[in-house]
Amino acid sequence: MAKTPKTTKKYYTAGEANAALPLVKAIVQDITRLAPDLRERYDRLRRVMPSEELRLSAVHSEEVQQLQETLDRDQDQMNAYLAELHKLGIELKDPFTGLVDFPCWLDNREVYLCWRFGEPEVGHWHELDAGFAGRQKISPTMARTERLPAPREV
Repeated sequence: MAKTPKTTKKYYTAGEANAALPLVKAIVQDITRLAPDLRERYDRLRRVMPSEELRLSAVHSEEVQQLQETLDRDQDQMNAYLAELHKLGIELKDPFTGLVDFPCWLDNREVYLCWRFGEPEVGHWHELDAGFAGRQKISPTMARTERLPAPREV
């Protein structure tokens, strides 16, 4: 009889999510600062890129190249921030508002603990398919819950 392997996914309690918050805040702050710049650079590059039939002047070509290099560098930095969150098992939902979800195992089902940049603590949760609009306050009982049994993969 084969053993069922335990999942390697990280599940947080409310206490663990709040304990991780100083690091998460720092990463998310960097993301929320970079996201508008990335969007602006991408939009600008799209506007200055010529159609296939137009030829770029040397000055214009240099500007496009510099924009592309800056965009690539910033995208690499954003990817590094996202990798940090991924390593922590945390999902970024909105890079502009700094909305993140912490996977949580509650009442034999997976839910998300939800936090948005600027909030003092992880104080909400929602079902996987409910999103931000379905957020509910973490109850005092849920906040006190210690390590829950980890689910097993099927």
